[in-house]
Amino acid sequence: MEYNLSPSLLAADFANLQDAFEALESAGVKWLHLDVMDGVFVPNLSFGITVISSIRKATNLFFDVHLMITDPIRYVEDFANAGADLINFHLEACDDPRAVIDAIKKTGKKVGITIKPKTPVDALIPYLEQVDMILLMSVEPGFGGQSYIPGSTEKIKKLRSMIDDRGLKTDIEIDGGVGLGNIREVLDAGCNIVVAGSAVFKGDIAESAGKFNKVLEDYQS
Repeated sequence: MEYNLSPSLLAADFANLQDAFEALESAGVKWLHLDVMDGVFVPNLSFGITVISSIRKATNLFFDVHLMITDPIRYVEDFANAGADLINFHLEACDDPRAVIDAIKKTGKKVGITIKPKTPVDALIPYLEQVDMILLMSVEPGFGGQSYIPGSTEKIKKLRSMIDDRGLKTDIEIDGGVGLGNIREVLDAGCNIVVAGSAVFKGDIAESAGKFNKVLEDYQS
């Protein structure tokens, strides 16, 4: 199992993205988490297809695109063409999750499915064998800087057990309130992809990302 830090671009200084990308890459970061919000599915707006297409030219980081939008199937092909490497959609945002999964697979991109904190992991059972990654939100989606919801750890453990029992290699990503103080908790529970925003971008980016990566390397070995 590969362990990765996926820094959330939402917390970055958009006036200095090139410097941020270079700092992340110098620290050994391979992924970048891109939160797309539509102001409908979540009560906030962020960036979209045009921004992702533009920054795709500036870095070779793996684009982990998290769609917090209603009816995501409408834009799957557009995000794939913009440079997404993995397209992650919310189970709660669509009537036919299998159709969205099939649409993403058709583009040749990796597939992720996400659930909110109040959605039980059992809701994922029909899709476990269809996706490459599952993202568990450990805060309510839509805003950065929230505190980790303690019950999220038990959800990680249960999901990891469900995945292992089926002999799958599905990644588990956690997003929300994870920092150096609690990263080992989520890794011990079975998570292997960690999203962090302010904990990486507010300060010396290379130094902060390096500290996260040191912990992840310990688990990788």
